[in-house]
Amino acid sequence: MLVVKASGEVEPFSEAKLRRSLERVKASPTIIEGIVAHVRQEFINYSKTRDIYRHAFSLLRKHERPAAARYSLKRAIMELGPTGHPFENLVGELLKLQGFSVEVAGIVQGLCVSHEVDVVAEQGSRHIMVECKFHNEQGIKSDVKVALYVQARFEDIQKAGGQKDPAHTQKFHEAWLVTNTQLTSDAIAYASCVGMKAIGWNYPAQGSLQDLIEQAGLHPLTCLTTLSGSNKRVLLDKGLVLCKDVAKNKKALQAIGFNQPKIAQVEKEITQLCGI
Repeated sequence: MLVVKASGEVEPFSEAKLRRSLERVKASPTIIEGIVAHVRQEFINYSKTRDIYRHAFSLLRKHERPAAARYSLKRAIMELGPTGHPFENLVGELLKLQGFSVEVAGIVQGLCVSHEVDVVAEQGSRHIMVECKFHNEQGIKSDVKVALYVQARFEDIQKAGGQKDPAHTQKFHEAWLVTNTQLTSDAIAYASCVGMKAIGWNYPAQGSLQDLIEQAGLHPLTCLTTLSGSNKRVLLDKGLVLCKDVAKNKKALQAIGFNQPKIAQVEKEITQLCGI
C-alpha cells in the first residue's frame, strides 16, 4: 500500500513504523496488534498518513488515554499556535531542566541592529542564542534559509560583543536552531559546517525535540484528551503551556467551568502522562 504524506510525497506504508510509533507511546501489545490489523483492513492505496494517524489516535483514545496523549505529541505542539510564543516557552523550560538560566524573548543589541532573541540561555560561561522556528502545519520543513538567517543574526550580535569586549565574554558564544518540524538535509549540513546546534522533531538521532520532551515529561497541555479544543485555547490564552502548569493551577480549570470530578479526570491524565 502506498500512502501520501503531509508534504505530498508518496511512499510505501510501513507497518513496522506504525508499530514503533505505538510502542514508543507505551501502548499495550494487544492494542498495537488491533490497530495494525484495523489499518491494514480499512485503508487502501494512496491513503493519507494523517487519516491513518487519526484512526490510530481514535482507537488509542478509546482504550488507552495516556498512550493517546503521548501519540498526539507532534500535533499537540502544532496546536500551541498560531503564534510561536508558547513554543518558545516550552523550549525555555527544556533548557531550564538542563541547568540553564533562561530569558524568553530577550532584546539583544547587535553591531548593526537590535534583535529579539527567542530564548537567551546562560550556563556558567556559556551564553547561547536560541532561535525557535515554529510551524503549525504538517509537511513544512525548516530549510537552509532558516539556518542562514539564524547565523546572520548570531554574527551581528557576536560582532557587537567582540567590539565591546575583546575577551569575548559577552553574549553570545553559541547559536542554536530548534524547530518542531523536520530540518532539510541542507539546513543540517549548513548548521554543522558553521558550528550551529540544530534540533528538529526527529533530529539528531539522540536528543531530538521529541526525545527531549518525552524524557523531561514536559508535555504541552494540548496533549490532554480530557480537554476540548476550546478548553485548550482558553488555557493557552491565560499563559498556561504545559501539563504541569495546569496541574499547579486548579483555579484555571474552575474558571472554564470544570467541577471537581472533571478536574480530577484532568489531574489523573496529567499524572499518567507526565508522572506529576
